[in-house]
Parts: sequence; C-alpha cells; structure tokens
Amino acid sequence: MHQLLSGEYDCKLDPKGRLVLPAKVKAALPDTYANQLVLVRGFEPCLVLYPRSAWELIHAKVMALDEFNEEYRQFQRNFFRGMTEVELDSIGRFGLPGSMRRYAGLEKEAVIVGLGNRCEVWDPARYDEFLIKDQQAFSKLAQKFLSDTPETPALPGLAV
Repeated sequence: MHQLLSGEYDCKLDPKGRLVLPAKVKAALPDTYANQLVLVRGFEPCLVLYPRSAWELIHAKVMALDEFNEEYRQFQRNFFRGMTEVELDSIGRFGLPGSMRRYAGLEKEAVIVGLGNRCEVWDPARYDEFLIKDQQAFSKLAQKFLSDTPETPALPGLAV
C-alpha cells in the first residue's frame, strides 16, 4: 500500500511550462504506474494531478453514468475536458499544457498540495484566496465533518 499524498510545496515552472514533482510526493506514488499521472482541471481554478491508479477508480465511476441522461453527459464532457496523461521524466518533471496553465493562471510559480489520493496545482495567489482565513470558521467545519455525532459517525480507527 502506498502512502497518502500530503504536504504543501512551493515550485517554479521552467520556461517550457514544466514542473518538478516534489521528491516526497514522488516517493508516495504507488509503485504501479509510478511515473504515469493524469492531469485534469479542478472544480476551483487549479489543476488536479492523480496517480494513474487513483484516476482509474474515478474514471470508472464517471464512465458508469448513463450516457442517455443529458445531465450526466454534460458532467462527463466538462469533467474530462482537457484531461491529459503526463509522464514524469528522469528527474521527476512533467509538462503542463498551455491551456491547462491558462485555466489555473500558472505562470512562473506554483503550489502543489497533497490531498490524499491526488494533488492540486495552484497559482500561489489564487491558492491563498481559497484558504479559510478565519480559524473559528475552520474549527466549526472540523466539528461539522469530524465530530462523533449521529450525522457524522466515528471515523474508522478513531473511535475511543
């Protein structure tokens, strides 16, 4: 079993629009397809990078939607829009297509954020705009999603 993708890393794009995947992120990639990743547009103005194995699970879920349902087709069309398979080179670098860089507003710098089964790639200023600044609001969200209540049962392994 592989480690979870985690951490927050400041990176620079080279003049050709490539990023070097941080060593800790690369080390956490599953051994199967270790150098093969899938890049998609995020729901927010960022890019999402999936290890191939994690992407296959999501791809299957989206493809299982009924193609005869207009709403499902619309979702599939937008979800897969711009999806790109990328391969890490010998130094762990991968290219970001121009259309993807424009979507996420990436020019010279990026922040890569590990989120368990995926990483997000953000323009640093945009990333900061999407972070919760009010610690009390953040605490309330933690309580809402993580407290042991009838609405949110205890997480496996955390029950006392």
